[in-house]
Amino acid sequence: MSTSAATDCLFCTLPPTRIVHANRLAVVIQDAYPVSRGHTLVLPRRHVGSLFELEPLERDAVFELLDLARRDLDQSLHPDGYNIGINDGPAAGQTVPHLHVHLIPRYTGDQVDPRGGVRWIFPERADYWSARDGEPV
Repeated sequence: MSTSAATDCLFCTLPPTRIVHANRLAVVIQDAYPVSRGHTLVLPRRHVGSLFELEPLERDAVFELLDLARRDLDQSLHPDGYNIGINDGPAAGQTVPHLHVHLIPRYTGDQVDPRGGVRWIFPERADYWSARDGEPV
């Protein structure tokens, strides 16, 4: 990405007060528009748009902080599960062109039927278990 893209990027210009955890190559922040209590983002410090653009050490740094963020959430909010997701590219719904990993705590009862999780981006294809007489694949 160009320097101007990085200086215009919301995640490249984060105020230090937004950073919850950090290592040399990545940071953790709370999502500004959380979809659940504790919704957290992990992002590389370097301005890259895709997971597939990360160098191996950057990928390790992001996943190290993902583990740390999960441990914090386990201790503070005690969620019952997590959705972990990346919108990689505009066709996948990415609106901020700086890679960020969503760590979304899930709580029993937050949805009537949470089966299928991330599959619900295509609602007409999400419920595969009904077609199989209720047996999961």
